[in-house]
Amino acid sequence: MTGAPATATSGTGAPGGSTAAGVAGTPRIWNIANILTMIRLVLVPGFIALMLVAGGHDPAWRSVAWAAFTVAMITDLFDGHLARTYNLVTDFGKIADPIADKAIMGAALCCLSALGDLPWWVTGVILGRELGITLLRFVVIRYGVIPASRGGKLKTLAQGVAVGMYVLALTGWLASARFWVMAVAVALTVATGLDYVRQAVVLRREGIAARRAVVLDEARARDLGTGDRVQAAVRGTVPPEVAEEGDADDAREETGSREPSRDVAASGEVRREATAGDGAAPGAGRDQGDATSEDAAPRGRRSQA
Repeated sequence: MTGAPATATSGTGAPGGSTAAGVAGTPRIWNIANILTMIRLVLVPGFIALMLVAGGHDPAWRSVAWAAFTVAMITDLFDGHLARTYNLVTDFGKIADPIADKAIMGAALCCLSALGDLPWWVTGVILGRELGITLLRFVVIRYGVIPASRGGKLKTLAQGVAVGMYVLALTGWLASARFWVMAVAVALTVATGLDYVRQAVVLRREGIAARRAVVLDEARARDLGTGDRVQAAVRGTVPPEVAEEGDADDAREETGSREPSRDVAASGEVRREATAGDGAAPGAGRDQGDATSEDAAPRGRRSQA
């Protein structure tokens, strides 16, 4: 199937060399894998015409129809292998491949039921499962891709073999054997369908949980300013924002401790200047004292005289 993901990074290994790849390793639309898918789509109307020729019950025409159906199923196997191996996966292949698969299988089932060879409920179960799972894949694609399982591949093989046996005009024990092969195909169809539903539910649940986790992380990031303080108190750690605030507080405290020292130094200088100014006063006092003592001495002498 061309819609399968490929891990290769270039298309140089594709048949035809660089002609199979576009610019910068991008595969071209018209590569071998997509051509096989287109062949399968073209075979659908041809297969229907072959099934309905001569009333739909001519063994020869039914054999030709079986050959067309077989070629279509083989191309389904080869186009997927080529696309994955040689990096030929394109957007066109992703869309056209599942359409071609459902078209050829649906055409065969509807023709067999219309001719009365296969009960309509079998056609309804198989086609209902195929369409339902395809829609389910699109619904949950926002959460992820449901990978193809081994059971799904075995189901496809069983359906191809069973439908091919019904397309042929078989008789005898082969006609009886095809009933049991179809029964196995229907059982695998239902079982794998239920498994895909389970995977889709799990994938959706995990996707919703992951989105909720992202929303919660964003909410925690918005509340980081207040939450960090609580976490710091509980864990004994200092978040970056709190550390920056602490550094600012330390700077303010250091600035505040320096400013009073400057005031004290300034006041000390004023006091020293005042002291120096007052130092002349005692000298003057001494001079006045000396003058007073000198004045007092003559007075004393006069009194003695």
